[in-house]
Amino acid sequence: MSALVKIRSERDRMSAIERRIADFVLDNAQLLRDYSSQQLANALGISQSSVVKFCQKLGFKGYPDLKLSISEAVVRADNGNGGAPSAANGDAHAETIGADLWLRKTEAEEATRLINPPDAVEAAAESIAAAGKVFIIGLGDDDIHARTLALRLSLLGILTVHNFDPAHMSTSLSATNPGDVLLVFSEQGMQPALYQLCRYAREQHARVITVTRHSSNPLRAHADVPLLVSAHDERPHIAPLLYHSALQHLLDRVFAVLCESDPKRRARLQANLERIREKGSE
Repeated sequence: MSALVKIRSERDRMSAIERRIADFVLDNAQLLRDYSSQQLANALGISQSSVVKFCQKLGFKGYPDLKLSISEAVVRADNGNGGAPSAANGDAHAETIGADLWLRKTEAEEATRLINPPDAVEAAAESIAAAGKVFIIGLGDDDIHARTLALRLSLLGILTVHNFDPAHMSTSLSATNPGDVLLVFSEQGMQPALYQLCRYAREQHARVITVTRHSSNPLRAHADVPLLVSAHDERPHIAPLLYHSALQHLLDRVFAVLCESDPKRRARLQANLERIREKGSE
């Protein structure tokens, strides 16, 4: 696993000083080989021991091991980005952008996979599979993934109730039974209306699955099964692309477990897809 990926995946759980070190390392990865641990500490106005502890917390013996791992990751990235064909400058530039985006998406997906181990994904899939009904909600951009998942679950024969309005969803939740699932999408996990839905669902003895960023947010505290997304980039036009890519990969893992764990669900999926194709050809 790349040291840069590990730092990104762990950043939201770090202390304030550790985040300062992490941000400096991520922003200056290509220059880190020229920094000693003392120089890095001086640049950040912290003690050298803080740098060493940061490295050890990530599983490295010390700063030299961390620096070596990051240097190797930078070289791999440079080699990947250096594969653009000899063409017009515009084409080469577009190829470089594409290679960088692919690399960052791969890192975000890997970091997200690491913070959602197989047992967490299986717990989400088992809750959905055992539910009589799955209630799904997301507000704004989060509704894109909520709507897509609702459709995919329905293709498996799982009864889903999708809504993008908290008031209407609250009414729908009045029909919950013990063991039903409320699945809530919220990137930042900061909408009070969604906390209320989670509390109401749990009062009805339904299970709550939340999908949020890997940060300390109020919504994930209400979850029986929190699914987390780790995707970071300082560029505002790239950050949402990484988030959506990593989130989709996470949902794909849940969907794959649902399919692989039950032949009947796979058969329903196949039958429903064939029915859709037949309707489309009429």
